[in-house]
Amino acid sequence: DGRLTFNPGNQTVDLPFINFMKRHGTVFLNAYTNSPICCPSRAAMWSGLFTHLTESWNNFKGLDPDYVTWMDLMERHGYHTQKYGKLDYTSGHHSVSNRVEAWTRDVDFLLRQEGRPMVNLTGDRKHVRVMEADWRNTDKAVNWIKEEAINLTEPFVLYLGLNLPHPYPSPYAGENFGSSTFLTSPYWLEKVTYEAIKIPKWSSLSEMHPVDYYSSYTKNCTGEFTEQEVRNIRAFYYAMCAETDAMLGEIISALRDTGLLRRTVVVFTADHGELAMEHRQFYKMSMYEGSSHVPLLVMGPGVKEQQQIPNVVSLVDIYPTMLDIARVPVPQNLSGYSLIPLLRGKAENDLSPRGPRPSWVLSEFHGCNVNSSTYMLRTGRWKYIAYSDGRSVLPQLFDLSADPDELTNVAMKFPAVVHSLDKTLHSVVNYPKVSSSVQEYNKKQFISWKQSLGQNYSNVIANLRWHQDWLKEPKKYEDAIDKWL
Repeated sequence: DGRLTFNPGNQTVDLPFINFMKRHGTVFLNAYTNSPICCPSRAAMWSGLFTHLTESWNNFKGLDPDYVTWMDLMERHGYHTQKYGKLDYTSGHHSVSNRVEAWTRDVDFLLRQEGRPMVNLTGDRKHVRVMEADWRNTDKAVNWIKEEAINLTEPFVLYLGLNLPHPYPSPYAGENFGSSTFLTSPYWLEKVTYEAIKIPKWSSLSEMHPVDYYSSYTKNCTGEFTEQEVRNIRAFYYAMCAETDAMLGEIISALRDTGLLRRTVVVFTADHGELAMEHRQFYKMSMYEGSSHVPLLVMGPGVKEQQQIPNVVSLVDIYPTMLDIARVPVPQNLSGYSLIPLLRGKAENDLSPRGPRPSWVLSEFHGCNVNSSTYMLRTGRWKYIAYSDGRSVLPQLFDLSADPDELTNVAMKFPAVVHSLDKTLHSVVNYPKVSSSVQEYNKKQFISWKQSLGQNYSNVIANLRWHQDWLKEPKKYEDAIDKWL
């Protein structure tokens, strides 16, 4: 959650290396994901293109494996490149369940697709390395800096992708269930100030926007939660952020120890945030701030120190920025704009040949746990969210300056603002047409998957992540799918 890197982060959890980057570099106060889920978001970051252009519709459908990323271009221009950890921007990953849930989101049924969010404390006060796979990848990156990077004659670009902070799988819910366990050790939990944790306000279930209700239901969050349960989920999430911060610290320390820090640009960001029980949801897949607002901090040569940038930016800006740093010609067809003028503290009119950076950012979502294609335009004080064809589901408008918790939809109150923002959104993406093509894609993919299973279809579909609900009335749900088809 990007808000942790400025406010209220410092009151809830200590993030020493994020703070180090703020002191020695620039923090973006309004950085957003272009799609609040792993693969589509990463596809946008690696391609510099909006989701409707990459057609990365869900966690299974990303870029083609041979897609030319900014790192490929840097390599072609003489950079030594190295990647460790989670990449997840090409098609073909994630579970069958993940795909099928995304394809069937227009079916007229409600099924819980996740385990109920819960916490789990592991180890003791000495247990530092909770997410072992991330630590192993961090160790590899540190060793590479100390043994390889230090001896290179050409410039290098190193990428480290972490899983944390991310809920863990929930074994109690069965093997096909998603990741709904917030897991940490006492070592990290002690870095969290419980008293400073804000308990989010919830609308009643009957007052929720229909898309929010569907999300809350499929994420298994419509039941009763005590204030202590909510506080614990949030605390454990912050503790997982503290562990992530320590991994960032390992990289910064390795660069400092080798004398490379003062001539290396360091960028820290994320593919999406975590709602951690805001708006009666956990996970991502939402345009609310907890899910869509990401961290973005940059430090290094030429980057202004102790600078806070209020401009709205997004992950598609990473591609032209990396090429700009490397002095590689930037392709003209990108959705993003280089952050270099902002990082150097220059006025907005010292701009790229493409003209001024737009005053808005776009995020869109077409995957699971949300029963409609969703489009978010963020500009100035406003956040505008349109759904599907723009008519069948009511839009939302939030005034973030007056309502930072996004509790009051003011779309009816400000029709002129809605009209203006919808016009801007239409100029960027023909969203009714995109929504319709996603619906066609979902149906086509589902039919071909169903045919590939033959006689096994009924058994396989019944035992996906929604099995606890499905198995109560399998015929009812199969009939609902047939009706949809």
